[in-house]
Amino acid sequence: MGKGLGKGINAFFPNASKEPDKQVEEIKLTDIRPNPYQPRKIFEEEALGELAESISSHGVIQPISLRKSIKGYEIVVGERRFRAAGKAGLKTIPAVVQELTDDEMMELALIENLQRENLNPLEEAKAYQKLMEHLQITQDDLAARLGKSRPHIANHVRLLQLPQIVQEYLAEGKVSMGHARALLGLKNKQELSGLLQKVVQEEMSVRQLEEYIQRANSSVSRETTKKPSVSASWKSRESRLKSYFGTNVQIKPGKRKGKIEIDYTNEEDLERIFHLLYKEEQE
Repeated sequence: MGKGLGKGINAFFPNASKEPDKQVEEIKLTDIRPNPYQPRKIFEEEALGELAESISSHGVIQPISLRKSIKGYEIVVGERRFRAAGKAGLKTIPAVVQELTDDEMMELALIENLQRENLNPLEEAKAYQKLMEHLQITQDDLAARLGKSRPHIANHVRLLQLPQIVQEYLAEGKVSMGHARALLGLKNKQELSGLLQKVVQEEMSVRQLEEYIQRANSSVSRETTKKPSVSASWKSRESRLKSYFGTNVQIKPGKRKGKIEIDYTNEEDLERIFHLLYKEEQE
């Protein structure tokens, strides 16, 4: 999934390190409820079972973080430990109670999950999107704060454009992020369901899927426009353009003239592409 946060939570909360250490308390599990802003939606039962066994033997080593609510407490960070503690039969769990606004609670939950690198690609994408919308910042700003590359952010956010069935396969780990990104280029979306099953059954690699989609798209092009397929050299250039712009790019040759199509997700993404197009002039 790439590296964790290069600049850490202090990039978002510069005063966090200045706060005095909070006292650890033992809080009843029955008084705690999950964080409504938790980006992780899937908790693997096997991993939870392993953590529960560890907790049974050694206890909860790292306290979870809570916020006082009207009825008990809400989890800020540590829902996985909370769930595993319940499985281990604990009645209480060590916790640090913090005073946080709804905004701070959401940001900390998202950032902590990203920092721990325990999200699947789709959950990571949703976390990036929520942070950008909530903080009203661009992909470039978010990349700088998290210490990640802008293409890394852009490639994940693009996953949110995937049809629901592809998102489900990705979330369940049936296909990889590379497979999902390749499927964005499939022209005939009616083939998606069958192609997904083919990928899983035949254990297709990302390269094999890309080649399959290229053939399928060429077939669609011949049926509709009678235009020649893209040559191997053009596909290489197409791949370089995709890497440079951080989005899907298609070179479409014709008998007399061709065209280049560059995908974008929203106006902000379009501005980013314009910036890359006119980068040399600006310099």
